[in-house]
Amino acid sequence: MKQAFKKAWQWVPSLYFAQGFPYILVIIVSTVIYKNLGLSNSQITFYTGWFYLPWVIKPIWSPFIDHIRTKRFWVITTQIIIGAMLAAIGLTLPLESYLKWSIIFFWLIAFSSATHDIAADGFYMLGLNDHLQSYFVGIRSTFWRVASIAGQGGLVYLSGLLMEKNMPPAHAWMLVLIGAGAIYLVIGLYHKIVMPRPAADPERKLSNGKEAINEYFRTFISFFKRNNIWVFVLFVLFYRLGEAQLTKLAAPFLLDSKEAGGLALNNEQVGWAYGTIGVIGLVIGGVLGGMAAAKHGLKYWIWPMALAMKLPDLAYVYMASAHPENIILIQFMIAIEQFGYGFGFTAFMLYLIYFVQGQNQTSHYAIATGIMALGMMIPGMISGWIQEQLNYQLFFIWVLICTIPGLVMIPFLKIDKNFGKKNSD
Repeated sequence: MKQAFKKAWQWVPSLYFAQGFPYILVIIVSTVIYKNLGLSNSQITFYTGWFYLPWVIKPIWSPFIDHIRTKRFWVITTQIIIGAMLAAIGLTLPLESYLKWSIIFFWLIAFSSATHDIAADGFYMLGLNDHLQSYFVGIRSTFWRVASIAGQGGLVYLSGLLMEKNMPPAHAWMLVLIGAGAIYLVIGLYHKIVMPRPAADPERKLSNGKEAINEYFRTFISFFKRNNIWVFVLFVLFYRLGEAQLTKLAAPFLLDSKEAGGLALNNEQVGWAYGTIGVIGLVIGGVLGGMAAAKHGLKYWIWPMALAMKLPDLAYVYMASAHPENIILIQFMIAIEQFGYGFGFTAFMLYLIYFVQGQNQTSHYAIATGIMALGMMIPGMISGWIQEQLNYQLFFIWVLICTIPGLVMIPFLKIDKNFGKKNSD
């Protein structure tokens, strides 16, 4: 047990950093890039909202990831592809046709990242027992969010430094994304060396096309035959309804002018806000969430964690109302939101793992996260239009109201009271 625990530390944190990094670049950092390049909020959220689609439709090809080669193979291969595509986006930004080409390459990264998610989550469930999955769910969530900090914190901060030297935004982001692609390639090579080869992840090969098609439909249909499936679907669609909208407009709000209702920060300040005290709140929240779930189980913690994830949205309501100028106060508000997210998201991800336990759990988990992505995609696409019809203050109040449907679904969930507890496996 101790040896498995020690080895898990060698690959779980870096694996979920690698999972979060391209997602954050595609979904969030892209909004900063396009804001810097002059697009409106409604344009930004509409275009970047479509980037969710590969995560929505990934269940279509997830059964093939389950039955061809190994999860380890898919993890490493997609990481190499993503690294190359990040550099490709950077090279397109100085072009007049940057919008078309950047959208194409963002889409390719999104598709590769969604495939990586299928393989990485499957590898996680195959390589760890129930207790270690529960313990590391907070760690993996934390390092996923550390990737968020590296992207929307570190990369945005670095782009701000370059722009402070009078470098045009397109050229600043070109250099940043080429560097990010190189770093991601190094991560892929690292995983090729350190990731284990668990017996539960053997080499797989389908003998013919008919077998592949039959296996696909059997796997997909079996997911929708699970007990309480529609309660699960509604919960997953509604739980992140508020977050789906806040995620898209948080960076534009921080960057927009005072006249537009924003805080008028620059890229450097936004990156610094997410890369300092925000990191502390995130890490503490994620680690505490995993430790709490491992000690008392998911059922015990789901309500406190859900509320911890929702209530910090009040920080944005406050900032949109008071328009604070003190960067330390702004960092503190972001840290509160990050802590709540890190702590509360643990329960959501652990519930997804709990629900898909059993046969075909990798494919079923991919289907579950595809439904989750749909719940992020549609509200996110229209969030810019909603914000432009209201204002930032009313918009963030609207976001807070949108957290209610997910909370309403919690009493209908059926969860084993021992799931996630130590020695429960």
